[in-house]
Amino acid sequence: MAMQQVLIKPLILTLCISLILQPSHSQQLSTSFYHKSCPRFEQIIQDTTTNKQIASPTTAGAALRLFFHDCLVEGCDASVLISSTPFNKAERDADINLSLPGDGFDVVVRAKTALELACPGVVSCADILAVATRNLVTMMGGPFYNVKLGRRDGLVSRASRAQNILPKPTMSMNRIIRLFKSIGFSVQEMVALTGAHTIGFTHCSEISSDIYNYNNSSRFDPSYNPRYAMGLRNACADYRKNPSLSVFNDIMTPRDFDNSYYKNLPKGLGVLRSDRALVMDRRTRPFVELYARDQKAFFEAFGRAIEKLSLYGVKTGRNGEIRRRCDSFN
Repeated sequence: MAMQQVLIKPLILTLCISLILQPSHSQQLSTSFYHKSCPRFEQIIQDTTTNKQIASPTTAGAALRLFFHDCLVEGCDASVLISSTPFNKAERDADINLSLPGDGFDVVVRAKTALELACPGVVSCADILAVATRNLVTMMGGPFYNVKLGRRDGLVSRASRAQNILPKPTMSMNRIIRLFKSIGFSVQEMVALTGAHTIGFTHCSEISSDIYNYNNSSRFDPSYNPRYAMGLRNACADYRKNPSLSVFNDIMTPRDFDNSYYKNLPKGLGVLRSDRALVMDRRTRPFVELYARDQKAFFEAFGRAIEKLSLYGVKTGRNGEIRRRCDSFN
């Protein structure tokens, strides 16, 4: 019995040490992951994103939004790219994701097609989306940030998960802060990431309740700049007949990734209710003011925050796969 105890104790100690020393999934990633297995990876992604952005200038905003919606649900694993089947309603068909622009999906599909010709079965869709997003942000004048590689594509995609997890513009600031806190992001990081609204657009249907018949005493949400609200009402007048009708998130410099978004907020020029709430909440307002006056501070904060987000919930090894097609499991 004494001999058994002597043998068991070292075994338990060894198991504990191995668990402690086992690298996390994000630690298994590296910026040089494809240097040997797919040497042209970076060039192919760069060529694809450049050509797509030139052909469709809304691609950068579309890819950035797609990346956020992917990472916040199940982690950065390309689960948002999966198409639904008769047996499974996938993330992309959740109500909150129906307005995701097609250009974001298309740039990933184009890059995947080119990469499968160059190095079949090597590059994950999750890595393609992460790098394409970074490249497009940089093309729009935003900060360059490192993207570690080696993610595998997720094996689960459920609409119900997206509907329950993704932040909605109608949520209170308390709920939005709690949501980001639950995945390890501070208030400052949340405000920096929201700066992604400096590019891209919002569908009129998402703001219709704020600009039409707001309440008995006001036709629109009084937190809007009145002239801006009237402009939105005019721009969105036919949104019921044309569901794709949309407005820019940043009315001043919609095609530049800059700090104009934050400068707009104190003037009542935020499109979404959650945008305008940032400048009205004492916890978030100081960071809005900081980034409005200091673009360098915004770029540094955004770069750190999105690099951190890109490592959230990544899958490696047997926890994922390298999809042959980005819209379906193998």
